[in-house]
Formats: sequence, C-alpha cells, structure tokens
Amino acid sequence: MKTADLIDSHASKLTLVHLPFRQFGSKPFFRGMVQTVKCFEDNTEVRAQLEQPGDGRILVVDGGGSTRIALLGDILADLAINSGWAGIVVNGAIRDSAEIDMMPTTVFALATSPVKSAKEGWGKTGGAISFGGVVFRPGGWVFGDADGVLYSDDELA
Repeated sequence: MKTADLIDSHASKLTLVHLPFRQFGSKPFFRGMVQTVKCFEDNTEVRAQLEQPGDGRILVVDGGGSTRIALLGDILADLAINSGWAGIVVNGAIRDSAEIDMMPTTVFALATSPVKSAKEGWGKTGGAISFGGVVFRPGGWVFGDADGVLYSDDELA
C-alpha cells in the first residue's frame, strides 16, 4: 500500500518523518517492524545488526544527520538483503549509491558520501531514537515509498 493511501486511511496513527530523504534500491516500497541503531560516523553497530536475521524488519539508523561519512555501502546493503531485512532508513549518508540503486531493497538516506565510516564500536542498538520529528521505538512500524517515510507504533491493517 502506498504511503499516500496509508496516511489517508490512518492519519491519526501515522507520523511523517519530516526529512529530505533520497530513496535508493529497486524496490519501490517497504513496510516493516523497526529495529534501531544510534551511532555517529561509525557503522560497527549497523553491521552487527545487519548480520542478524532481519525477519522482514526495517533498520532505522540515527547517524546524527551527518552527511560527511557514509554509514552504509553496497557490501552492507547486500548483507541486509541476504539476512532478510526489508529496508533501511539512515539519518545520515550512504555510499555506493549506484550499486545500491540496482539492488532488490529500499534504502532512505539524507545524502551520499564516498567516505567510509570509523570502526571503533561507537553506537548503541535498541531503544528509542528521535529524528525528523518522530520517536522511533523498536517494535514500531515504518512505511516508505517515493512520497516519504511514515512511522506508527502499530502495524496497521
């Protein structure tokens, strides 16, 4: 279901993630349960989560809005696909965008950067994170397509 249709039907249960996301990947839409990572210019915890079974979930990454350093590239996007993640939302940058664009996934990010991230283990998995006017909680639901990204505490029918 398109995000426009979802918001028309469930406006009181949905919040728009108000950020200028760019969409990458060949799948036009995603929906799934949220898992969260909070990190800044270090993708160690992003990789750790994507190595786990995704079970159709969406990894929501609060990278502090940094567009200097990429938190996801084609290798991690491929890992996400192979591990069963339905998609990724990054409040930050990605790299290898042309390759990711051809992959069977959906990724939302603020920008691209060719610079790889640190690998120092900075970051935290799980717990509430906040960006774009939304508080994302593990177990909440996120929906995304070319019109934007929406969040709900409920799955919605």
